[in-house]
Amino acid sequence: MQELKGMPVVNMLNENFLTQTGILKTKGITPRLAAVRIGERDDDISYEKGIIKRFSAVNAEVKITVLPADVSQNELEETITSLNHDKTVHGILLFRPLPKHLSLEPITFIISKDKDVDCMGIVNTANVFAGNKKGYAPCTPQGVIEMLDYYGIDVSGKKAVIVGRSLVAGKPLAMLLLDKNATVTICHTKTLNLANECKTADILISCAGVAKMITSDFTNPDQTVIDVGINMLDGKLCGDVDFDDVKDKVKAVTPVPGGVGTVTTSVLLKHTINSALKNIDL
Repeated sequence: MQELKGMPVVNMLNENFLTQTGILKTKGITPRLAAVRIGERDDDISYEKGIIKRFSAVNAEVKITVLPADVSQNELEETITSLNHDKTVHGILLFRPLPKHLSLEPITFIISKDKDVDCMGIVNTANVFAGNKKGYAPCTPQGVIEMLDYYGIDVSGKKAVIVGRSLVAGKPLAMLLLDKNATVTICHTKTLNLANECKTADILISCAGVAKMITSDFTNPDQTVIDVGINMLDGKLCGDVDFDDVKDKVKAVTPVPGGVGTVTTSVLLKHTINSALKNIDL
């Protein structure tokens, strides 16, 4: 069994990032992500620290805007609009989920498509489903693609089964895999005979958000298993895949933590740098 870790992918990407930020520096430009956090959620703060660390390592910046937990819908929308017009900002990230009194839908129409580096907006979502390579795909699905590419896992003509149908992960990932000529089946927790469907996959990807749902009964010995899930079970972080149960019964598998999640922040960085590069004459 091959364990597909995320850090080798991150290190490879960082080499390219340093070259690109060096080019931007000669133009007097620093790639900058504007991250908007609402309230003081521990998980948001932890993610924020991780983003800052990853960006600073390659001479990019994160501008943090903290809004109160009781911020109004109008103030949130005005914040995003202001960042749209800030020429020093190349990417915008809004931490989600939002507090229950706020609606994400207006933001999906307001956010600039050129700064929508995590594909929150309606325009970039449409671009992903159109397969036209414009805009930016969501960071988590793109992170899966980066890992498959790095480890030389060719998906062309292969059967890929995705367990999960969210607009953040499952659905856009299906489109990205289709673009690489995979044959894609989308399943979910209501799928009949789910284990049997999963067993038929050459590449099994779980993003259902159910801790250790995928056991060896869902797998086959020639399978590559990609675990996108991030769950807490008995006070510990784990994925959708029961790693210990499947590790000796599949060809390759990603760990949690240390797998796809490690790469996701680097994709956010990649998109922010690309956005900055689009604004200069090379």
